[in-house]
Amino acid sequence: MKKYLYILAATVAALAWSCQKDNGSEGGKTTPQAPTAIALSTESISAERAGGDFPVTVTAPERPSVSAKPDWVTAVDGTYNKETYKMTLTLKVAAYGAYGNREGDVTIKSGNLTKTLKISQKGREIPVMPDVDIDDELVTDGATAEAQALYNYLMANYGKKTISGIMANVNWNHEEADKVGKAVGKYPALNCYDFIHILYSGANWINYSDITPVTEWADAGGIVCLMWHFNVPKTQAEPGPVDGVTCTPSETSFKVANVLVDGSWEQKWFDYYVDKVADVVLQLQEAGIAALWRPFHEAAGNYYSLKYKGAAWFWWGADGPATYKKVWNRLQDAFYAKGIRNLIWVWTAQDFNGEPSAYDSDQAYYPGDDRVDIVGRDIYGKDADVNLGEFISAQTAYPNKMITLSENGKDGSTEYARMSEVWEAGAKWSWFMPWYGASMCSTAWWQDALSCESVITRDQVNL
Repeated sequence: MKKYLYILAATVAALAWSCQKDNGSEGGKTTPQAPTAIALSTESISAERAGGDFPVTVTAPERPSVSAKPDWVTAVDGTYNKETYKMTLTLKVAAYGAYGNREGDVTIKSGNLTKTLKISQKGREIPVMPDVDIDDELVTDGATAEAQALYNYLMANYGKKTISGIMANVNWNHEEADKVGKAVGKYPALNCYDFIHILYSGANWINYSDITPVTEWADAGGIVCLMWHFNVPKTQAEPGPVDGVTCTPSETSFKVANVLVDGSWEQKWFDYYVDKVADVVLQLQEAGIAALWRPFHEAAGNYYSLKYKGAAWFWWGADGPATYKKVWNRLQDAFYAKGIRNLIWVWTAQDFNGEPSAYDSDQAYYPGDDRVDIVGRDIYGKDADVNLGEFISAQTAYPNKMITLSENGKDGSTEYARMSEVWEAGAKWSWFMPWYGASMCSTAWWQDALSCESVITRDQVNL
């Protein structure tokens, strides 16, 4: 009888062990059965602007892999545990500096099975377009009829169309515009001339008193813009052609504050060349030509930079905003005293240069509503979203002024955003103006720009 009981007990134990083995249990340790579907520890990821790493545990019958994902997500596989059927997948989300949010799907595959994980990322908060009330009168008392007509034309198109422009190379000409006209079949509406070589005017290679390059452009229906890289000697000198001139404050002993000191060599230099430029502008006025006038641009430079060396790029901004505004006024008052009334005064703001975390506002440099007609921004190599942010930021700061893209172009090998995309994004610049030389935009860029319904070309200007 006992022998029978022993045999029965052994049989029951064997059956119990067999059942445990069949149910995935061995030696008291439970082994899960292979899953029949892919399971994720989370089915969605929400990332902030900075991005980061997001681990996701994947349970799958075979080693899983990522078969599709957005290009702003990188997937890094972990080690697949064949006993637990699990693997930790790390999804690395890139930083996102654009406005608004972006979304995408990450598809995970195991054998014939697939599973989708939703991934989203918050970008910069979309700024709100401010209410605007643009000044309808120029800051110049007694402005010429041509200047007022040009300003009225800009106002009539503001927010509706943008005017195409281009920067001439430094030799007082419209050669860059001609290149675009030949390549694309249409000309930019605006050509900008630089007084950078006024020190040498009268030489056989540069003579600003010959205004033919400007009258040719105006006679063809084009809009005229003027600016001035105001060079000064590296060391003290009397006015006149000298070797070694610069705009960079670190390269010269020229002190901008001394422009305001009677009898200083800096004041003599400043006043002498202001008179020379004024004489050329008066010639244009007598010829019935009004011009957009953009002196002392990009004054702040890195003065308000939180990231880069905090110094102005040009001597006129090197002593800070209070001195800069006094020098601006000295130039403007000197022009008024000479009888100049054909200019529309354009001031260039710095704002955040595409990096809102790297710059504070430069509004302290603003000469004032009674001294400025239009506010410009200079942007290189940035996308449409950056343009929108810069535009709205400037329009918010100066709600009674038109805002223009006073310079743009490539930044190294990075092409500037296509104007069709910029306009579609909502950056309604009054005009745009690619820079010459290495910064000049490509022919494909110009083809896009000058074919946009929102862009005015030279043949469409109606003053």
